Formats: sequence, structure tokens, C-alpha cells
Amino acid sequence: MVAGLVYATLIRQRNIDMRQMAMAAQPSLPVASSSTLLTGPIELAGDWGDTLPRSADQVVERMRLACFDGVRLVSDRQPTRLRVDQHTSGQPAIWLHPDGTSMAWIIVDIGERDWSKLAYQFGHELGHVAANSWQADAKPAPPCQWLEEAMVEAFSLRGLGRLATSWKENPPFAGDNAFGDAIAEYRESIIRGYAALADSQGLSRDAAAWFGDHRSEIEIPGLNPFAQAMSRTILTEYEAPDCVEALGALNRWPGRAGVPIAEYLKLWEASCAELQASPRLPVRLRELLRIK
Repeated sequence: MVAGLVYATLIRQRNIDMRQMAMAAQPSLPVASSSTLLTGPIELAGDWGDTLPRSADQVVERMRLACFDGVRLVSDRQPTRLRVDQHTSGQPAIWLHPDGTSMAWIIVDIGERDWSKLAYQFGHELGHVAANSWQADAKPAPPCQWLEEAMVEAFSLRGLGRLATSWKENPPFAGDNAFGDAIAEYRESIIRGYAALADSQGLSRDAAAWFGDHRSEIEIPGLNPFAQAMSRTILTEYEAPDCVEALGALNRWPGRAGVPIAEYLKLWEASCAELQASPRLPVRLRELLRIK
């Protein structure tokens, strides 16, 4: 699904309304490992039905490569492995499992051999993992969760574009080059919808006025229609790869998304400096929204 993506906990309350989720008391800790988001093993779990697990695994691996194409991984909180868990109902999510492991647990919900949807959902949740939102304390919170949702949605759309190109040139399944066009059209359909939202909301004309006029609606957690519109703007910024690397500096402070946007951007820029990552993206967002 495009809207309302949620997180869950291993023990209970998988479908909690994100507006009711409390901020964690303790910040997540660095993970000491030579493994990265690009090199860590991926395992499949859940009910894949008649979908061949090996085929699904190839699609996920290719999407991971596409998402991190040209991107420098800077986070000190990268998991050592990924689990992709297929559920037959519910929404895509990061499962916040409080067991102390260094595994990021991604939930998807796709139909049989729906490779475009699998890549898209996986890419969005992988964006959350890249943004350090996979450990047990990573519960979403207002007022800035919408911005992370917009950024990771753009992250997935960027990856889909690269996946479509690589699929046409070198498909994971023999003779399946033409499916690259289907992936490209799937992506463009989403982008067209988001562009229409940006026009109707006024984001295309003046981002700062858009934010000021709709702030109470924008700051509702989740991939709401305003976050969807902003993801199209961020996707354009992602044409510079060093904009994408700033995701790895997100959420490395107590409070995470639960601080006002001016403080959020300030903490993010400081985190970029600490990790020697480019601050281009938070600086650009500050300029667009005219946040002092």
C-alpha cells in the first residue's frame, strides 16, 4: 500500500495507531560490525505461497543494490542482517522486535510474483532501516515522522528507477528484459499521483507557504498525502547521491522524530558532521521550508 505504512512490535500490538506510540526512553545503540546494509545477508520468512523463494530473494537483492547505487553508507547503526517476512494481510512495516539482536526485520504484503510491488515495499522499508529506524526504540512519533516517511518513499522510488534500468539490461530471470518497462511504468504511476498532489496542495508553487498553511495536517505521522507530495520533491533532490547518504545520519539523538522540525534539522545536521556525511539534504529541506 502507498499510504499509512506502520511499524510493529514482535510481542504485541502490530497494528498500533502510530499517533499513540510513545517515544522510547533510551536511544538506540551503535552496532559494532564489519557487515553493512549492502553486504549483510538477507533471509526470507513468512508465507510466500506459490512464489518461489529463490525468485523473491533475487528481486530483493537486486532492489537493495539499486537503492544503494552510488550511495555512501555512513551510519554506525547498520544491522548485520535483514529478514524479509511475507504476510498475507496487513501493511508493510519494520517489525520492532525487542530481543537485542542486530537484525532488521522487514514485513511485506504482496501477491504472487508481484515483483514491482515487492521491490517497492521492500525499498520503502529498507529506507527506514537506512534511516536508523529498525532497533526496538524506533517507534514513530510526531511531529517529524512525516518527513522520514517522505524521504524513505523517495528512496524507494529512486531505487525502482535504477532497478527498471538494470532489469532491462540484465534481468534476474532469463528472457525477462521487458519486465523492466513494467517496473518503470509502476514507478511513474506513483510519481504522477504524487505530482498531482503537490500541485493541488500548493507545494509546487511555494514549499514554505505549503508547510505553513497545512502544518497541522502535514505533521500527522505516516505517509499521509502531504508526505506523499513531499516525496516527489525529495526524489528530485536525490539526483545528487550525497543527498541520499544523509539518511544514515538520521535518528541518532534522543527524541528522534519527536522534536520540532527546527530542532530536528539542527540535530540532523550535527549528526551529519559527526559521521562526516554530507548535510546537503537537511540544509536543502531547511531552505525549501524556510525553517529558521
